[in-house]
Amino acid sequence: MSISLPTIGLGTYSLRGSRGAAAVAAAIESGYRLIDTAYNYENEGVVGRGIADSGIDRDELIVTSKLPGRFQTRDEVATVLEESTYRLGLDHLDLYLIHWPNPKQGRFIDAWRGLVDAREAGLVRHIGVSNFLPEHIEAVEEATGVRPEVNQVELHPRFPQTELLAWHAERGIAVEAWSPLGRGDLLDHPTILHLAQRESISPGALILAWHAAVGSVPLPRSSSPERQRANLAAVERQLSAETVAAVSAIAAYGGRRLWDQDPATYEEF
Repeated sequence: MSISLPTIGLGTYSLRGSRGAAAVAAAIESGYRLIDTAYNYENEGVVGRGIADSGIDRDELIVTSKLPGRFQTRDEVATVLEESTYRLGLDHLDLYLIHWPNPKQGRFIDAWRGLVDAREAGLVRHIGVSNFLPEHIEAVEEATGVRPEVNQVELHPRFPQTELLAWHAERGIAVEAWSPLGRGDLLDHPTILHLAQRESISPGALILAWHAAVGSVPLPRSSSPERQRANLAAVERQLSAETVAAVSAIAAYGGRRLWDQDPATYEEF
């Protein structure tokens, strides 16, 4: 059964210590149900504490973690996934992703076989990838007959990935967006400021509403309960087709925010 994602999730990169745990708990209490972390974020324990402190029924949550590049072998996946599960204080993960394809290594297909094994063993309910290009997804599907359910990628108005979104939609693959606000620099963009004023919403809310309109699931990170609630409300805002097109047009003057992180060449271990 394919995964059904909320319209927004909580990014947890750099959330640390008791403040990080409190931020996760506050987000869940406010209504977040998709929580995203990773082995390489080194904060799975913090996220798990926040989940426990929230008091929300575990079955209501979609908790995600990611396999780092240094463990991209079929035989290592189950052990690494179990370690993440233990740190989170859970009995299973809902969604597990390969963090990067690391194409120079050439081991992502073997890692994907490990994820398929883990799902069949009941260690995780849903499996997907992160930062994969279409050719990487086609390669894992051709090798295993199993298509990823999710691909988490860099996506924001400077880098809207319109063709990639359409490609995924045709194949029933959900797209999550990391860095959904473009590392914050978009909040002062003249077009964003103008459109936000016209819509009577904040620049950040406009961008998150745009994500919902184009079909991506943004994963903004915020430790402020007030901002978390505002972000939840933002994805419920309906934008006109004209406004959505105007936000997407910012791409003509932008691109990736992290220039060295092209999935075709970037390696992360």
